Amino acid sequence: MCLIVFDWRPDALDGPLFTLAANRDEFFRRTAQPIGWWDDARGVLAGRDLVGGGTWLGMSRDGRFAALTNYRAPHEMRADAPTRGTLVSDWLVGGNAAANGGGNGNHNGSDSTAEHETPLAYLQRVARTGDIYNGFNLLVGDWTRRELAWYCNRSNLAPALLAPGTHGISNAILDTAWPKLVKKRGELGALLARNAMPPLERLIDLMRDPRVAPDAELPSTGIPLERERALSAAFIETPEYGTRGTTALRVVANGEMVSVAVAERSDDNGSHRVVRPGDFERSFAFNVERAIA
Repeated sequence: MCLIVFDWRPDALDGPLFTLAANRDEFFRRTAQPIGWWDDARGVLAGRDLVGGGTWLGMSRDGRFAALTNYRAPHEMRADAPTRGTLVSDWLVGGNAAANGGGNGNHNGSDSTAEHETPLAYLQRVARTGDIYNGFNLLVGDWTRRELAWYCNRSNLAPALLAPGTHGISNAILDTAWPKLVKKRGELGALLARNAMPPLERLIDLMRDPRVAPDAELPSTGIPLERERALSAAFIETPEYGTRGTTALRVVANGEMVSVAVAERSDDNGSHRVVRPGDFERSFAFNVERAIA
């Protein structure tokens, strides 16, 4: 996952709490399962990296969410570092998420009532051994608690809860002003100002933008200029690497429930044969019970 823009409104009593649009960038040779309910953790809805075993973005029936981007630091990469995707799946599977019912994407309700770790506590625990991983940003949330937290293991900042607002993460720390992040964060904010609940397909289309940034605006991250230029697009396309899928997510407060709707457009229908540009689409919806303070 290499570009995430999102709007966070934890104080909303009714209406959107969280709106996200995200692109997953990966080598085409790396196999993955598209988004779906996990058979071995029946409360988890996510894609799955079949090489490392984790995931890049997912959610659970009891109202948890997580997403990860890699931090671009090519000279610091270690081949023996543990896979970063398990940091997402460990949060989603932990506690009693695996005990919640699976099934199709239109299931309503969750029977989860037990307490589990808070997003901030989880990230603080991750941070204690964060240096064993290659660079990452980790976004962790709990919609029933109205908490969303962020941590980067290449930042001097401690894990922290996020304030309301529109934010973005690419392959540097939160809200670093890379051209594609600034552009897509601004476009998301403008779209939501016009329509607080746009169709998920509109959020996906917003991210499928192949235009590269002018050379004068490119960051310097230790890779050749030609590659820096190619990776500056929101939707990346190179011969061996590119945007493998786009996810749109909306979480809405609705009385005593939190309603979740998610859609994915990807280059793989589950057969592991990559088709460019990807047009395989899936969508899911479910409700999470919540208590209003």
